[in-house]
Amino acid sequence: MQLKIPTFVNRIEAARKVKKAFFVCLILSCIFGCSSRMEQDNGKTVFRYNEAANITSLDPAFARDQANIWAVHQIYNGLVQLGDNLNITPCIAKSWDISADGKEYVFHLRKDVFFHDSPVFPGGKGRRVVAADVSYSFERIMDRKVASPGAWIFNYVEKRGEKLSFKAPDDSTFVLRLKQPFPPFTGILTTVYCSVVPHEALEKYGSDFRRNPVGTGPFRFKLWKEGVKLVLVRNPTYFESEHENRLPYLDAVAITFLADKQSAFLEFVKGNLDFMSGIDPGYKDELLTRDGRLKEKFKRKFRLLAVPYLNTEYLGFLVDVKTDGGRNSPLSLRQVRQAINYSFDRRKMIGFLRNNIGTPGLNGMIPKGMPSFDSAVTWYDYDPRKSRKLLAEAGYPGGRGLAPVVLSTTSDYLDICKYIQYKSGEVGIEIRIDISPPAALKEMKAQAKLPFFRASWIADYPDAENYLSLFYGKNFSPGGPNYTHFHNTGFDLLFEKAMACTNDSIRYGYYRELEKIIMEDSPVVVLYYDQVLRFIQNNIEGLESDPMNMLTLKKVRKR
Repeated sequence: MQLKIPTFVNRIEAARKVKKAFFVCLILSCIFGCSSRMEQDNGKTVFRYNEAANITSLDPAFARDQANIWAVHQIYNGLVQLGDNLNITPCIAKSWDISADGKEYVFHLRKDVFFHDSPVFPGGKGRRVVAADVSYSFERIMDRKVASPGAWIFNYVEKRGEKLSFKAPDDSTFVLRLKQPFPPFTGILTTVYCSVVPHEALEKYGSDFRRNPVGTGPFRFKLWKEGVKLVLVRNPTYFESEHENRLPYLDAVAITFLADKQSAFLEFVKGNLDFMSGIDPGYKDELLTRDGRLKEKFKRKFRLLAVPYLNTEYLGFLVDVKTDGGRNSPLSLRQVRQAINYSFDRRKMIGFLRNNIGTPGLNGMIPKGMPSFDSAVTWYDYDPRKSRKLLAEAGYPGGRGLAPVVLSTTSDYLDICKYIQYKSGEVGIEIRIDISPPAALKEMKAQAKLPFFRASWIADYPDAENYLSLFYGKNFSPGGPNYTHFHNTGFDLLFEKAMACTNDSIRYGYYRELEKIIMEDSPVVVLYYDQVLRFIQNNIEGLESDPMNMLTLKKVRKR
């Protein structure tokens, strides 16, 4: 059976094609009429990519956005890191032990890890990393004067008076103790906030450390002309090896900051950039087939890597919202929220509006690709009859008496929101769309000022708890990430039980019960689980994708 696209979707597609025509011709002329200009700097292999969002700091304490995280990840290391399958693997720590009660962590450090050569050290030679550096780095993140957005990480750590429970009994041993068991904690330590930094660099540069980074990573800082170019060069003393070959393989990494994504793409097709992340709507239909694959005509030039992304795109309901008259809003009724969930076809939405980039959000809040969690339960598929039945049960047969519902979003998601508006209208739910700038939407959402809003959640660490915590009663916004103000006593008790459980298989069972509570009560409309899309020149080897969308360059080669 052939799917029929709603009329308004046809109109959107037609308008897009007119706007794209000139740009598409330009792309094709570059692909087929220009020779590649792969630059080599005096025989050096340089990996080039563009960062349209710019980079604001190379200090890991402020690595909040993807642009900063990717650059910081090349310069620094932490105690542990994520492996190929998002498992936790050694890094500066060669091994670690966790006490039987799940509270004490003892890390055993390598003795061959050195900070980058830098004028902050005597003679400019990088010194060995010791356990006291780990204590210093973690205490700095918690320092209120630093005001790092990563300070939340150490809220789990026990305090003794005003001091966090960190110990460095010798140069190779670091010990920390948690307030209570928290099994995902080792995963949290893989975040770039937990990078190890030298006190000498902070004492010398102060706040200017943001542009004078000193770490232990595979690449070290060379130059940064803000808004123009950032260059990192190979760290010749990097401690990790692969197949007896010392990493990294590249001589340098060069990052440019073209704000216009179409201009950056033209640089990519000319061969002046080696890698491009994501895809702009302006040219996605020319690059990708309807099922999300790279079109045949581009394959001789570059290739596409696509993997599940730990990013759930959703609509959130403020479940305790009141009307202007102080009465409970219709959105406080579970039947109304469920009716919206059943009112539209996620498969068509992904197919027609996103070229099947991503997976329809049928299986709960926890996204595809989450390690040790694969939900096969379908919660809300397209079923307009159920929508109408639920509306009648809520006291709004055919939508009669139901006031218009305002959905707040940004312009980037307008097509999707219009589709939901159109389909919900067919069952009797009138949705009005309010478009706000991203920063304003984020702030209003955090302040619980939006009854119905578009949102997304990208995992900070690879554990399902990261998503379930969005619905924990003690995490109400603005103090926490519970933007829906969902509160369920049974959920909270089970969540706390799961966090105290050190047996992984039992804890994962609790996670499934917790997701069941969420989906049945319907404080969210899960739209889709995103994908990581990476376009890579054919002469690049060793660049992989992972569900955390981390850019790891230490094993990359350039032919």
